[in-house]
Amino acid sequence: MNKKKRLSQGTLVVEDGSVFTGTSFGYEGSISGEVVFNTGMVGYPESLTDPSYRGQILVLTYPLIGNYGVPSNIIQEGISRNFESNNIQISALIVSEYSQAYNHWNASGSLSEWLITNHIPALSGVDTRTLTQKLREKGTMLGKIIFHDEDIELADPNQRNLVSEVSAQEPRLFGKGKRRILLIDCGCKHNIIRSFLERNVEVMRVPWNARIDSFEHDGLFISNGPGDPKMCKETIAQLRKAVNRKTPIFGICLGHQLLARAVGASTYKLPYGHRGQNQPVKETTGNKCYVTSQNHSFAVDATTLPKDWKPLFVNLNDGTNEGMIHKSGSYMSVQFHPESSPGPVDTSWLFDKFIEMMK
Repeated sequence: MNKKKRLSQGTLVVEDGSVFTGTSFGYEGSISGEVVFNTGMVGYPESLTDPSYRGQILVLTYPLIGNYGVPSNIIQEGISRNFESNNIQISALIVSEYSQAYNHWNASGSLSEWLITNHIPALSGVDTRTLTQKLREKGTMLGKIIFHDEDIELADPNQRNLVSEVSAQEPRLFGKGKRRILLIDCGCKHNIIRSFLERNVEVMRVPWNARIDSFEHDGLFISNGPGDPKMCKETIAQLRKAVNRKTPIFGICLGHQLLARAVGASTYKLPYGHRGQNQPVKETTGNKCYVTSQNHSFAVDATTLPKDWKPLFVNLNDGTNEGMIHKSGSYMSVQFHPESSPGPVDTSWLFDKFIEMMK
């Protein structure tokens, strides 16, 4: 009779001294990062490949992670059809319960196999409720996962230019259309590109520090991405020039923060960020409320917006700024993800609004 393989144990150590022990179901290598939590019920393949999670140890609060496996990496129109980037972006994964058995028509393998292949550590059996409560009370903290007594130092990923790690290295054109969008890739999710291609516009994706005036375009888009917006000085300088040229501009997530800094507003770090698929935001110009998907650590200080700009949305949970719009020009940006996949599509009309602005 075959002996059942004994599962390895790993230890999560948080910077306040808290220790959580779990069972490994990923790659067994010690790693350090910023510990954050996500409240989404589905979409772990999308979350794990979201470049905005670069350098972070992701805690998923929903149980039964892994129950539908992982889909295959099918490339369609130059981008992955099932993932938000070409790589797993998180540093490590923490869950309460990992489902060993998976069942889904689209699955090509297990979550565990995918993590091991990509050298991503993962622990299950962790008390994620206690860990999440700790993060909500004390704020986001650094942490490290240790295997086999291989101790390492805590390292803050926000001290690195994470955008340079996830941005495209070369310009690339996607699709064909009457109008061209210049996409500044700060860690762009693939579904943003898909959302534009569905609307029959072509997308020229360029690196985060590219010279904007070197490319022909009808509108400028700034993508989401990881880390502190202050690290992207080159992008901010280019956006300042674009605003002066009166180019229609649309920014999402980090793109919202970068545009805000380009026009003179300030940004700050949130205690534990917004990560989930159920963040309520309200229009400042009406009574409509939308359910949004979000993933960010930093926010724009709405009190520092210049006089020719005004807030566009506000978060109903904590009152933080969720968007801004110019009072007369064709510029706008939002903190949430109108392209969210999976997640609510309440605000996908913002892509149509931007295309109208280009006309």
